[in-house]
Amino acid sequence: MKITVETRVDADPQKVWDYYTGEEHIVNWNFAHPEWKCSSAKNDLRALGKFSYRMEAKDGSEGFDFSGMFQEISAPEKIIYQLDDGREVIIHFHAERGDILVQITFEPEETNSPEMQKQGWQAILDNFKSYVEGKAA
Repeated sequence: MKITVETRVDADPQKVWDYYTGEEHIVNWNFAHPEWKCSSAKNDLRALGKFSYRMEAKDGSEGFDFSGMFQEISAPEKIIYQLDDGREVIIHFHAERGDILVQITFEPEETNSPEMQKQGWQAILDNFKSYVEGKAA
């Protein structure tokens, strides 16, 4: 079973791509809850390039690395990567009706419920939309 989350971003395709892939931008939106932060982001944005994003509670009580390897990069339309645990993630950026539909499909992990994972990934994507559109996350 795969899970899909999506949002529409009111921005041009290049800005959406740059904000989604730029390390300096990722740290500003890549967290699911306001009490969390993305303290670092490393992106080697090319096929077989590695990425690693550090997500931490702002109070320092917990944290984890979200990392893997890019499989395919087709700027500014698609990214496919494999997480370190072997799960695949596909991100599509569709220019439609004057905005960009960002659609992420991922294989869920087995620790948390699929619904909890969907909510977490959607929250991150909502933060991304707010950040790109210049709204407070």
